[in-house]
Parts: sequence; structure tokens; C-alpha cells
Amino acid sequence: MKNGSGRRGFLRNLGVGGAAAFLPIGRVKAAEKTSAESQSLAAAVTGKRKYNSAYAGKNLNRVAFPIGGIGAGMFCLEGTGAISHMSVRNNPDVFNEPAMFAAISIKGIPNGAKVLEAKVPAWKKFGNRDAGLGGTGGATWGLARFESAEFNARFPFADINLFDKDIPLHVDIKGWSPFVPTDADSASLPVGALEYHFKNTSNKTQDCIFSYNSRNFMEQPGTKNLVKAIKNGFVLSSEGTKEDPQKQGDFAIYTDDAHTIVDHCWFRGGWFDGLTMAWKAIRNHETKNNPPVDTGAPGASLFVPFTLQPGEEKTIRLMMAWYVPNTKLRMGEVAPEDKAKVEANPLLQFHKPWYSSKFNTIEEVANYWSGNYTELRKKTKLFTDTFYKSTLPPEVIEAVAANLTILKSPTVLRQYDGRFWAWEGTGDSWGSCHGSCTHVWNYAQAVSHLFPSLERSLRNTEFNESQNAEGHQMFRSNLPITRVVHNFHAASDGQLGGIMKVHREWRISGDTEWLRSIYPNVQASLDYCSKTWDPKGSGVIQEPHHNTYDIEFWGPTGFATSFYLGALNAFITMGKALGKDVGKYETLYTKGKKYMENELYDGEYFRQIIEWKELQAPDPTKVQSFATGYTPEAREVLEKEGPKYQYGTGVLSDGVMGGWLSRMCGLGDPLDKTKTTNHLKAVHQYNFKTNLHEHSNPQRPTYAIGDEGGLLLCSWPKGGMLSLPFVYSNEVWTGIEYQVASHLMLMGEVQKGLDIVRACRDRYDGEVRNPFNEYECGHWYARAMSSYGMIEGLTGVRYDAIDKTLHVDSRIGDFTSFLSTATGFGTVTLKAGTPHLDVVYGKIPVNKVIVSSVTKNWG
Repeated sequence: MKNGSGRRGFLRNLGVGGAAAFLPIGRVKAAEKTSAESQSLAAAVTGKRKYNSAYAGKNLNRVAFPIGGIGAGMFCLEGTGAISHMSVRNNPDVFNEPAMFAAISIKGIPNGAKVLEAKVPAWKKFGNRDAGLGGTGGATWGLARFESAEFNARFPFADINLFDKDIPLHVDIKGWSPFVPTDADSASLPVGALEYHFKNTSNKTQDCIFSYNSRNFMEQPGTKNLVKAIKNGFVLSSEGTKEDPQKQGDFAIYTDDAHTIVDHCWFRGGWFDGLTMAWKAIRNHETKNNPPVDTGAPGASLFVPFTLQPGEEKTIRLMMAWYVPNTKLRMGEVAPEDKAKVEANPLLQFHKPWYSSKFNTIEEVANYWSGNYTELRKKTKLFTDTFYKSTLPPEVIEAVAANLTILKSPTVLRQYDGRFWAWEGTGDSWGSCHGSCTHVWNYAQAVSHLFPSLERSLRNTEFNESQNAEGHQMFRSNLPITRVVHNFHAASDGQLGGIMKVHREWRISGDTEWLRSIYPNVQASLDYCSKTWDPKGSGVIQEPHHNTYDIEFWGPTGFATSFYLGALNAFITMGKALGKDVGKYETLYTKGKKYMENELYDGEYFRQIIEWKELQAPDPTKVQSFATGYTPEAREVLEKEGPKYQYGTGVLSDGVMGGWLSRMCGLGDPLDKTKTTNHLKAVHQYNFKTNLHEHSNPQRPTYAIGDEGGLLLCSWPKGGMLSLPFVYSNEVWTGIEYQVASHLMLMGEVQKGLDIVRACRDRYDGEVRNPFNEYECGHWYARAMSSYGMIEGLTGVRYDAIDKTLHVDSRIGDFTSFLSTATGFGTVTLKAGTPHLDVVYGKIPVNKVIVSSVTKNWG
């Protein structure tokens, strides 16, 4: 192996396809492997799963892949082929495994009737809801299954290969739902599909029956429940009532095969009669053609008989669609001035999903899905193929794609008029922390690029319905979206971050008129921030400031001041573009930058100076806060150390996050680059742990625990750890891990960034945690979409629609990477310093390309 091509050939022989392709030939010596090469070689030796590869064996244990629409609900396709997490009633239902299953029956074959799933994971046997009752919620688990499976994700597609020595067929399943960047409506449809592909691998003709079977899991108490007919399938239905319209709901399961036979009513009886008789028909290679009954059908099945000659193949397209148009969901308190309007408009009283404004019935949804299936699949596959053309490190691609599933999850909602709204995450049966929380969604970078219109609707809500005349923003917005009551602190990081994001949305959309319309409210917001947290006009956030850690920091912090400087810089840039006088903001920026770089920088990283006696704010014990009480013993701590929940001399992983968000928003570094880089290197040195076995965490430990690795939120390498540091300081959050990783990459520290990414994805390898559900305060936590920022972190690729400029600033030499804009998507390739843009969907008009010098730092 004398050159790079030889090395890559060796890796391919080990099954590591293109693992080193992102690095130009000859960039490193053979003894100086890149991180991707090193992990791939290690995988070949140890058998550890390679990043962005298939899940099998123990790594299949927790795999559950969301399928559904943005704000429309979802179900999960598990690594075994099972359906779970059925959450189509406008709220999460994580433990809802609804007793629905596909099966194959092959005539004349011993053990030829099996559920089209692999074996039930061991944890379910006594780890699920009602386990002590014998697993009644998963009654299908006792039916015969395939021996094993392999799962491969290429978002939004999931592919499963099933294996069993008794079955003379090659069987694979492809699950998917529409996802076309720039086309938010297609991505918001309440639909999904499972394509079952069969190939006869024997030398005999095989007589087969495919079936899909389900209990009526849409059944609701106190209303009429039934199974209705639909072409080539059935609809599980509950009618709802005038008093309880939210109980209305339909779930259609159907095929496009004209030979489909439907049993609209399973055997009616007690105990396990319905499923017992349904399985008897499958086992005996039978089909049943029962018409719908008026009420009481416990479940239904559809059958597709087919014959395969040796080597012949068949695909059965199983389509699913749902329609639950009404809810009793509302969040937040409506402002008095909006109450009359709300009372007069039913659409403002309870949440109604966007799709209910497009469709009136389940039949309309199903017809649309059938009629547009081929075109939507073609466009979705175009996105997938384009995204996975990337030559970026496989751990990065895996992290970005895995967290796009958040947009399929119940974490996000889209109300009747199309506006985006979201939880922070998803509880087992409830949304976790309402209101498109500004400080959490600061981290999420995916929506702004993939569906800019949805992201821009968040800015419209923040700076209108959620902001008052004084510029105070409530960081949690109402649902349905109405004007809020301003009865709590503004969030410093959330409100200041929003100003930077206005700049981002302006640059992505190219809509200067939109900027002009929202600019007065943005100015009011910034002025409020200055008046509230910087009343002395020093350019520094000093007064107690609420933030993403659910507490207030007291005194100057590098964390909040980096946000302040980023917001000031963003406002100055926007103001100048509109011909406004921004002189006073330039003065604040200059002062604040000087203070932060001299007073808050300790020579290695940025810190906090805890202050509480010389501020305008009252005694900390008299400040309204979130679960921050002062008992007598807490008062003793206050007198010795200052207010509870600070970080002081600690190195905060988020300590210069405002600088990262500034870069993500199309702005420059608001701080000295060297000092920013030094801070990030200190974060990696002190907060990144390859093993947490000796780390004590009295807070929430399961995010990373024991022998697992991860990035701590904070540490105190120079002493000074407080008795009661901020409440999550000992935890590990994936959203912050990716934020720090992408910031390191931006500053040229690629190896250190990849260290963090690998530790994170190693925890989410399918054995203990679901690779497609990175959780924090809830499942599918929005902060994890900071992972999308690593694309720009590595490549510097950014499109500016205002001046139609493509920016490229590679940290890894030559590459090919995905690019999504407001008007189209494609790939950007850099080869030998020359960029190339390949637009595959829509259009991306480019007048100028700026290629910055390549920074090379591999540790």
C-alpha cells in the first residue's frame, strides 16, 4: 500500500466502502490515519458496528424508525419489522404497539407461515408496559417469526432484510414517508408506506399469501367504533361524538393490488378469539372475504395471493394514511386582548393539524396518497440519493440523518394555517415542555435549511404574538398561536438568539421586504435585552438572566455575552442593509467585545464573574424563578458562594455558543478567533470523557453513564466548583455535543469534533438506546438537530440568497456535501480547490462563489 488509493482499496476489501473518501489522496501518512479510517479499521478487527452502516444482532435491539409527516403524527418501524410508537392522535404514545402485523403463508412448506418480523427483542419480555400481565399489549409476540433481520437507514427510507432457513424467499421491507426539502406540505402528510419485496430463491414454484392484520387500535370509549371499507383495504375507525369530537379518528391500510381480498371483521368473541382465528387463517393458507359490519369488529385483515416461479420477484405496496382532525390540545395562556377573538373562532380554541385544512376525510387523504405515491417517492428518493452522496465522515452523516427523524416525531406540530409549533421533546404520552422554546430551538439548524418557510414562521410568532410593545418575549408560544400573557422572565439566550436567526432567515430566503417588516420588532427586542440585562450600557449581560438551564445566571457570563455580541452584530448588519442608524449598537458591541475578551477570558477559556450585590436586581431570594427556592440552608450557601446554580470558574461547554450560532446564521465570529478556539479546545480537554465510570452525576444520569463516553456540560479544572452549580451541569446532552463538535470543526479542530460525535453515536448504537431517538427532556429532543450544523462546520458551505453567493470554506480538503436552500437542493463538490454545484431539485441561482483558504488541523 504505497498510496492513498491502495489504502482505500484495502478498506473496501474490509467492507468499509469509501470510509476515507472525504480525505484527499496523500493528505496523511499511513501511520497518521484519519478518524474515519481509524474507526473503520477498528471495526474490521473488533466487530464493532461501523457508523452509517446496517444494524444487526445486538445493535438491532432498540431500533425504532419514525415514519409520518411534519406535525401529522407517526408510527415507528422497528429493526425487527414490527410497528410501534403508534402516535397518530396528535400526541405521543411511545408504548403503543398496536397489534398490527404482516405475515406470509407459503403452501406446502413446513413452518411456512410466519409474521414478517424478526424475533422479539429480549427487553420487551419484561420491560414493556403491563409486563406483569404477560405482555397483553403485544399479543402478537407469540406468533412465529423469522430468525433474524438486518436494518439499514437511508433517511427517510428504512430497509429491513429478513432471514429464515424455513422460508424459500428472500424478503425485504422498505418503510418510508415523503420528505422533499423546500416542499413542506408534502413532508407534512399523514401517511406512510411499507413495501414488502419477495424473491423466490428456490428451484420450485411457490404459492404464497401475503396478509396484513390489525386490531382496531383506533377504538375509543364512549363512541361508535367500526372497520370501514376502502379500495383494496380497510379503515380502522372511531366516529367520535359532538361532545368529544377529538375521539374521531381513521387509520387506513390498503394496497394497490387489484387481487387484494379483505376480511373487514375478525371473529367476534371473548378472550383471544379474534387474533387466534386470524392466525388460524394465516397458518392454514386461507383468505377470508368478510364485508364490513355496523359495529363491533375487533380487527381486520387484507390478503394478497401470489405465485412466484423460481427467481421471480414481487413487491406489495402497503399504504397507510390517517385522519384525526380534532384535538383538545391547547397550551399557554391567551392574552386578555385576544380572548374575544379566540372565543369567536373555533380554530383558535384547540389545535387542529395542518392536514385537516387540506383534507376533509380519510378517503381524501388515501386518494391523494395513492394518486401521488410514485411522484412523491421519486422526489423523496432524489433527496435521499443526493444527501448520501456526501463524502463527509460517516459518523457525521449518521448523526445528521438520525436526527432528521425528529421532524417525523410528535415533537413537532403544524397548526391549521401551516405555521410551525413544537415541543422541546416528547414524553411517553405527552408533549414535553411546550411552546417552540426559543432557547432550545436555537440549537436546531435543520429546519431553517430544509424547510425555510416553516422556520420563518417561528420568527413571525416570536416577534409578534409572543412579544409585547416593550420588547419582552415569552420564550414559550401559545398553541393555537395567539398573543401570550407576559408573566415570566424572558430567556436571554433565546431572545438574543432569535435576533441572529432573523438574519439567517433573511439570508436564506432572500426576502428583504420581510426583514423590513419585522425589523421594528427586532429592534424593540434588542432594546429590551439591553435595558433588562445591560442597563449600564457596558455591552455585557450582567443582570440575572434566565437561560436554557432553567435558572438565572447572576453577573457577567461568557455564555450570555457571546449571544449579546452575536445579536448586536446581526442587528448592525441588518440595520445597515436597510439604511438605518445603528451607531449606538456598534458602541455596545465594541465595549462588550473588549470586556469579554479581557475580563471574562482567563487565559484559557471564558468564565463567569458571579455578582449579586451590586446589581439592579433585588436579593436573589426575592426574584421569581423556576423551582429556585431558598431554604435556610440555601441562604447559607448564598452568603458564602453567591446565588445557587452558577458556574463561576468552570469551563462551560456552551461558553461561547453565541459565536457558534452567529456562524450558523451567516455572520462572522463576534469574538477573537484564537480565544474562541482556545475555549473550545479547553472544553474538549476538560469536559470530554471517553469513560464516565468515575464521574458522579446526582442529576439525570441515563443520557450517558458508566463506561460510556460523552461531553459534560461543565467542569471545574481549576477548582472553584460550587456547592450547588447549575442544575444540569453534570449531565451529557447530545444537542450540546453536536454544537461543540461543529464549532470545533468551524475553527479547524476537526479531529476533536469527531471525537465527540463518535462518543455520542456510540451511545446510540441500537443496543441500549434507539439510534433514531436522541433524548434529553423527552424523546426526539429538538436540540439534537444541532447536528445539522456539522455540515457547515466541515465544509463551510453556505448559500446566501441576498447576493446569490455560494460560500465554501473546507476544513477537510476535497469533499462532496449536501446543500439545501429555500428554492432547491443539490450537492457542492470541492476538488483541488475548485468548487462545483450540482442542483438536482428546484434552482439555486449563483452569481459568485467564495472559496476560503483550507484550514488543516487533524490533532
